Amino acid sequence: MARQRTPEGPPPPPAVQKLRIRYAKRGRLRFSSTRDFSRALERALRRAGVPMAFSAGFHPHPLISYANAAPTGTASEAEYFEIRVTERVDPDAVREALDEALPEGLDVVDVVEAGPGSLADRLEASEWHIVMRGADPDEVRSAVAGYLATERAETTRTFKSGPRTFDTREAVCEMAVSGVDADGYAILRMVVRHTTPSVRPDDILTALHAVTGFTTPVPPLVTRLAQGPLLDAGAGVADPLAADREAVGPGR
Repeated sequence: MARQRTPEGPPPPPAVQKLRIRYAKRGRLRFSSTRDFSRALERALRRAGVPMAFSAGFHPHPLISYANAAPTGTASEAEYFEIRVTERVDPDAVREALDEALPEGLDVVDVVEAGPGSLADRLEASEWHIVMRGADPDEVRSAVAGYLATERAETTRTFKSGPRTFDTREAVCEMAVSGVDADGYAILRMVVRHTTPSVRPDDILTALHAVTGFTTPVPPLVTRLAQGPLLDAGAGVADPLAADREAVGPGR
């Protein structure tokens, strides 16, 4: 019987601390994918001197996990990932060093030490800010009213397994024109529950067109403002890192 090959060298140092990190994806960097960000992040972690923990085996990789990334092409103020480190670190110092090491447009907003519980379980919904460029605000309000009046608003998207048709309406907790921007374009605010399959802003806008016939002359500008635990009555989302701050407390 052939001997089982074992990894050479000593095992990697164990992780002693887990950090949860919120970052923003702004400007042209909204076109970066999760894979693009992961490559930039690993380089930035090395430049910032963060003592990353690695997996064991022949191909060790940093112990980093990503949570519910926004679609490529959308900006975001609330992207999250977790990292494990082999030495205890000051979260504020990591925030400053990592923000300095990342490219402009990938901006670290917050770093906390992880408390008990799963971060992914707290990301129940997202709040979206959509600038409906080139569209008359009254037409947008009328289309929103028509969409909200329907029981189902379906769209079709192609997945790895092939095309799939699904409902978008059930995921939408709140949708309203919240105002206009400096150019007079309507700002559409949506609170969308995270479901399987995920209902993305472009899915909702496609369904909005199917239900009401409304469409924008040019692609809208989409930004995720927040994601976290869903507040009552679709009033928005709470900070998913608040529980970690309470669990760990100041000075840790």
